[in-house]
Amino acid sequence: MLNAFRALGYLEGISFLVLMGIAMPLKYFYSSPLAVRIVGSAHGVLFVAYCAWALFVYFREKWPLKQLLLCWMFSCLPLGTFWFDQKYLQKK
Repeated sequence: MLNAFRALGYLEGISFLVLMGIAMPLKYFYSSPLAVRIVGSAHGVLFVAYCAWALFVYFREKWPLKQLLLCWMFSCLPLGTFWFDQKYLQKK
């Protein structure tokens, strides 16, 4: 279950980077908003799934509340899910 959460974190992090690094520049520099609509929707679904799964893992793995809050906080930052995985999930 933790490995699936880690995989979801990587997908969410990659979708965030694609949204910010590819889709947003396409929208604002090349007047192509379709990329943001597609990638943004995918990222939104992955973000909500990641946050919900984090809550599930919090209860199942008996995480400290601080770890859950850090997970949610870092999921809002580019590269945050990768950092959280490296710091808190790989040692298990």
